[in-house]
Order: sequence, then structure tokens, then C-alpha cells
Amino acid sequence: MTDKTWIYKTRRDKFMSHLKDGAAIFGSAPGCRHKYRQDSNFYYLTGFKEPESVCVLAPEHPEHKFILFVRPKDKKQEIWTGKRAGVEAAVELYGADAAYKLDEIDKELPKYFEKIENIYYTLGSNENLDKMMLNILKKFRGHRYDTLTGPVAIMDPAEVVHNMRAIKDEHEIDLMHKAAEISSYAHIEAMKAAKPGMYEYELQAIIEQTFLKNGADYPAYPTIAGTGTNATCLHYDENNCIIQDGDLILIDAGAEYMHYSGDITRTFPANGKFSDIQKELYDIVLKANMKAIEVIKPGVKFDEFHKKALDVLVDGLIEIGLLADDRDKIMEEKEYNKFYMHNTGHWIGLDTHDVGRHKLGNEIRVFEPGMVVTVEPGLYVAEDMEDVDQKYRGLGIRIEDNVLVTEEGNEVTTYKTPKTIEDIESIMNL
Repeated sequence: MTDKTWIYKTRRDKFMSHLKDGAAIFGSAPGCRHKYRQDSNFYYLTGFKEPESVCVLAPEHPEHKFILFVRPKDKKQEIWTGKRAGVEAAVELYGADAAYKLDEIDKELPKYFEKIENIYYTLGSNENLDKMMLNILKKFRGHRYDTLTGPVAIMDPAEVVHNMRAIKDEHEIDLMHKAAEISSYAHIEAMKAAKPGMYEYELQAIIEQTFLKNGADYPAYPTIAGTGTNATCLHYDENNCIIQDGDLILIDAGAEYMHYSGDITRTFPANGKFSDIQKELYDIVLKANMKAIEVIKPGVKFDEFHKKALDVLVDGLIEIGLLADDRDKIMEEKEYNKFYMHNTGHWIGLDTHDVGRHKLGNEIRVFEPGMVVTVEPGLYVAEDMEDVDQKYRGLGIRIEDNVLVTEEGNEVTTYKTPKTIEDIESIMNL
């Protein structure tokens, strides 16, 4: 068994220890015309990347704990769409105890349910599997009158998998470091290349070329390259405007490497030099970013770093006069929302906005070693804010890093990406 196969086996064993008298079923992601990406839960437990596959985890079975249903080898199809693992490799390379052709699933799958009480399956994730699970349940209900065995309920396994995925193992952390590193390289290349007169999509092209050049699979999400007032739109991705002298450029982009995401935002001046007004707002956001990161460590509640970032942003907005009411009133009535309308971060991992609860029961979840979160405060002054001094209008600034919770505190995995005014201006004016 290879080291990589062992990693997935360890995850499956841990997952199956949570199953009570049952077997779990996971379907692959549906296929599409573009580059295929496996379902994150399926990949997390199997490492198997091919479409049209089904994973069964059956801890109660005497021999087969891990079963795969896969596409058969087919030379004609492989000419068009690439090599397939097939049944033999599903066992030899991926560690399945048993493997079958996908078209055998109607015949073979029910055998793994004969002596269990519960089917663990997420309804609504795969229409064909949904029908099959419901039909199997219906069939065994009739048999239970005679045999007193067979499943009686379908239970969702997602909560168990998501709790596991919230805490990254060493293998995942290595991959996330690589995703962060590639993402950092791309942002640096964009900073070096940026200049007035370029189109936003040219920076997008530089970013995404750097991803691929350094081994990433593709962007983890649509690249945002917003210049000027476009930076005040949180999910702007048209990227078709000309960059003007004096503009700030906001790039939110991350690479996906071996299924794991990077997610970085940097804001920098098109001409390589921040104006005094740009510096004023940028310094507030940078301080919020850095102070929020300081809060993150084991035992601290998940919402504390957002509270810290918000405190810094509000104090800064009051100081420069963009917020003028009493501070308590500003916080109570959320007057800051017109400048800062999103949370300060989210889990990141196999998905850019990764799974995992923020609350356990009624309690805010606390950070544990192995968790990874983004920290992304920002300020956005819309161009049409008539009650705001003209000099601030149309400015959008966000600074985002990825932060790993460690035993001692935290590690900023995106540290290679310049974010101080001095470092950004220095790299843009080499």
C-alpha cells in the first residue's frame, strides 16, 4: 500500500467508526463538457478522480469495507476521453476491497445492505442514486417482515465528513501550502506587469497562466480583477475595462492544486504609487487584516477575528470622518455596513468556501490545530455615495490571506504575497 493510499484508508476508517449499524454511499460528481472535477467528499475518502463512479463504505461487511463501482476499461472510449482505471486498478491502485463495473450496481449493491439497519447517503446529490437508494429501502422494507434484517432508514453522512474535513491532516496541509505558494506567485506577477492602459483581462490572463505554469489544475474560483470603481463590487468578474492611471486594482484570485484551494486578495495602485487618500484607506484595511490574524489560535471562538477586524475598521472610519455617529450607535445600527458588508473570513480547503460548521449546537466553534481560514477585511466606497467626501468615492480595497491554525498559534500560508505599502510599491517599481 502506498503512502497516498494509506492516507485515504485512514480517513475511511475514521469515517466508518462513526457509522452505526450501516453502510455509506457516495456518488461521484456529474460529468460535464469541461475539465472534470471530482466531488469533494468522494475525493476526500477515495482519492479517485473519475466520473460515473460510486463508493460504498461497509464497516459491517466481513470482507469488503471499501467498494468501488467504476467505468470499465474501454479502448474506443479511452481514445476520446483518456485512460480509465477500470476494475483492476480500482483495487490495485486505490485500495478497494472489491470493485465492480458500474453497470453491475443494480445487482451487487443490495448485497451490502442485507444485514444493516441504516443507509448513510445524502439525498439530492445524484438523481439516479436517489432513486436507487429509495427503491432499495422500499424493497428491504418488505423483506424485513420475513428476515428481520435490512435497512429501515436513510441518514445523511455529510455532517461526519464535513467535521473531518474541517481539520486538515499533514497531507492536506502540504497541498494547501503549495496552493498558497502558487497563488502568491501569480499575484506577484500581476503586480509586476500592471500598468495604466492595460485591460483587466490581461491581468487575469497573467494570473491564470502563472497558475498553470506552476502546476495548478485551474483557478479555484473565477478570477476577480477589478480596477477603479469595479473594485467596489464584491464579486465583479467581467474583467473587461481599461486600467486608468491613478486607479487601484483589486485582484481576488487563487489556484487549485491537487483539489485544494488558495484564496488571496491584494489591492495595489495601477501606476505603482499609492496616493495619500488611497494610503489612508489602505492602512485601515491592512491593520484590520493583521490584527484579525493575531487573534487566531487554538481555543479562540471562530467569530472573534471578525469582531477584531470590524473594531479596527470602524475605529479607522471614525478617525477619517467617514462615520460620524457615536461608536456604540454605529455598532448597534450597523452603520458600517455601507462600507463593509461581508464577513472577515471562511473555511478553506477542498472547496474555496469549505465545509464545516461555525457553531456546534448553540456554541460558536473554537479554532483547533489543522483548521484553515481566510482573513479578508475590506472597505468599499461606492461611486454614487453622495453623502461621502468625493475624494473617497469609487475606492475598493480588500486584503485577504489564508491562515493555518497551529498548536502554538497560527501560520499565514500566503505570507509570500506582498501586502504592505512599501513592499507593494517596491515590487511594482523594480
